[in-house]
Amino acid sequence: MQPLMNTFSKFLARLWRTDAPLTAVGITMLAALAAALLGLWLDPRMVTGAPVWLKPAKFAISVAIYSLTLAWVFTYLPNWTRTRRIVGWTTAVTLTLEVIIIGVQAWRGTTSHFNVGTLLDGALFAVMGLAIVVQTLVSVAVAVALWRQTFADRAMGWALRLGLTITIIGAATGGLMTRPTEAQLAEARATRMTVVGAHTVGAADGGPGLPGTGWSREHGDIRVPHFLGLHALQVFAALALMLSWTR
Repeated sequence: MQPLMNTFSKFLARLWRTDAPLTAVGITMLAALAAALLGLWLDPRMVTGAPVWLKPAKFAISVAIYSLTLAWVFTYLPNWTRTRRIVGWTTAVTLTLEVIIIGVQAWRGTTSHFNVGTLLDGALFAVMGLAIVVQTLVSVAVAVALWRQTFADRAMGWALRLGLTITIIGAATGGLMTRPTEAQLAEARATRMTVVGAHTVGAADGGPGLPGTGWSREHGDIRVPHFLGLHALQVFAALALMLSWTR
């Protein structure tokens, strides 16, 4: 156990030297995950058919993985100092803001995404959307750097290039969720729209879902391709590492 802890500590130290903001966010999100898991245990409230602290937990672990992965990717771009600095700080700030808003809305007992029921809810949702658009756009700079970078390990080079490219495309699918449904447009014409957009395709959000993820078991769910696209970077990198170890 001790050798494993030493290896992990050295790995974190390497990431910290490469990009301290991203590494700090990754570590902080692990603490946020622990807090969200405690909330799942202590807080019985439900929002749209799911435990209120489930979304903060999912986003905390997702941001932790992405932040630490991106810091690790930066170790392959030693000469792209300015790009790493801009993208690292932008990613750290925008993703932290995203998780904070999700946590605040969970604490208030309401939804964070698609919620325009009040002026505050609409403003928070707009800030989240803008933050993710900015983060996705700056990540394109990393993709450009990867495509231009020469790699000693060609398999890892192609894994990172293709992985991040697919991740950016996967992130862009999130925009499909923000389109108002026919029912929401009808509600807007009758009174006023309180929810704009949805995860589920063919039904309202909140139906029966898979344990842990909440993905709809009865209808289409945009979160599935969104998730697969977002984590392509980790999957491709893991395959390249496995190939390297096998060789």
